Amino acid sequence: MSHLYLDESLDLARVAPGDAVELTGDEARHAVTVSRVRPGERIAIGDGRGTVVHGVVTSTGARELVLEAAEIVVEEAPSTRITLVQALAKGDRDELAVQAATELGVDAVVPWAASRSVSRWEGPKAEKGRQRWAAIAREAVKQSIRSRLPEVAPVTTTAELPARLGGARVLVLEPTAATALTDLRPDGRDLALVVGPEGGIAPAELERLVAAGAEPVRLGASVLRTSTAGPAAIVVLNVALGRW
Repeated sequence: MSHLYLDESLDLARVAPGDAVELTGDEARHAVTVSRVRPGERIAIGDGRGTVVHGVVTSTGARELVLEAAEIVVEEAPSTRITLVQALAKGDRDELAVQAATELGVDAVVPWAASRSVSRWEGPKAEKGRQRWAAIAREAVKQSIRSRLPEVAPVTTTAELPARLGGARVLVLEPTAATALTDLRPDGRDLALVVGPEGGIAPAELERLVAAGAEPVRLGASVLRTSTAGPAAIVVLNVALGRW
């Protein structure tokens, strides 16, 4: 199976079979010096915007490699986007959620500073945290050979969520909700999944989100960790949307 390397600066939409595609910089250095990619190997190069070029490496250098394009795969943007609103969580539980959600096809991620979040992104830590999640998503895209990089937004408060998610159908994962996620019928709007932290979503926050138009939904009888609830819900939505 091909390994995927990303270079968002490339314009792969213009590539045709037989063309040479040059990968440079840190991504090429990693391919050549860490992954030990050599001429004759088959790899893939993506631009993170829907195009992946598969082909055979023809030459390598310390910080560059050249691939001869054999197949160009272009994936159109989904008609219904899925956004994961993931509450900040202690340890690496929120990062595990971002990694799995990306592998499962999430289109955007919004870090959420919920009232019960133990972890806090404040001051310089806010951008550092966003960049960390973006790096995790990027590696997950490469591992799963996805054509599109999900956008990772700046950390958002509960008050800011409605504006951040503008126009999307907001689904709040709540174990006590009367409506099951499996009963959801897509209506053409983009979807946003809101996942709380370890202690769950505070009642006042849930009320505020519902007042802004959000719909509480449950996954099942069991209560999932914050690291698994979002990815599990994305699987359900992938089936409902016909992605799987």
